[in-house]
Amino acid sequence: MFSINPNSGDPIYRQLTEQIKRMVAGGQLKAGDELPSVRELAAQYAVNPMTISKAYSLLETEGILARQRGKPMTIAAQSLPAHSEAARLAQLLPHLTQLTLAAKQLQLPKQTVLLALTKHLEQALDDE
Repeated sequence: MFSINPNSGDPIYRQLTEQIKRMVAGGQLKAGDELPSVRELAAQYAVNPMTISKAYSLLETEGILARQRGKPMTIAAQSLPAHSEAARLAQLLPHLTQLTLAAKQLQLPKQTVLLALTKHLEQALDDE
């Protein structure tokens, strides 16, 4: 469900919160959908349960998740609605800027970068 990279420069809780926000914005997660328990995710990704709990708590504070005692965390009824394609694309801009800068610094031709990105996207979509 999620892709956690412990070697990333981003803290794990931030990786998780951003992925959940994107999945809500993209309509993959809808109001009422249940998320895995803190223990379940912590075991699956071999991380401290407090890390998962922190991510869930931040999302609850933002109104994206809802907590009911004794039940799994769910996507809140008042969470962000699925965004338009333009709004979702805007969330990619910081990543595209970072990719563009790296490609420029590596002096890679535009076609090479576009081909690599296309292949990567095709593989990711095939894995779904």
